[in-house]
Amino acid sequence: MSNKIKPVPDGYHTLSAYLIVRGAARAIEFYKKAFGATELMRLNLPDGKIAHGEFKIGDSIFMISDENPDWGSTSPEALGGSPVTLHLYVPDVDTTFANAIQAGAIEKMPLENQFWGDRTCQIVDPFGHYWHIATHIEDVDPSELPSRMEAFMSTHKG
Repeated sequence: MSNKIKPVPDGYHTLSAYLIVRGAARAIEFYKKAFGATELMRLNLPDGKIAHGEFKIGDSIFMISDENPDWGSTSPEALGGSPVTLHLYVPDVDTTFANAIQAGAIEKMPLENQFWGDRTCQIVDPFGHYWHIATHIEDVDPSELPSRMEAFMSTHKG
């Protein structure tokens, strides 16, 4: 009798973000307040830092750990910023944006309705990760996107 092990465990997607931060326990608390995250598990090192943790936002599981130079894992703070932006769809971007700011995030792009059909904003969390938060508000025919982008670019130069 053999058990077939699934290559992707139940509840996970084929691609998951793994965040390296300075202060992973504080980061999990921020994600709970800002995005309604649910903590799933954590494995602490003897010094109390998180070796591996998991939390869920909506239907997506994120992984997290404290930075650890011995493992080659470096936070955005140590690097002077992050080249990656996480994109998060939510039912109410206005409320999520307000929650994130109240929890300590910094606004990088104000809330606006965008030409591609989303209402969006961008924040930087207190740990240096960029989040593009959106609610889809309009289905735009792909053939309209070039002219909409051109109109947007003509009013948003510089």
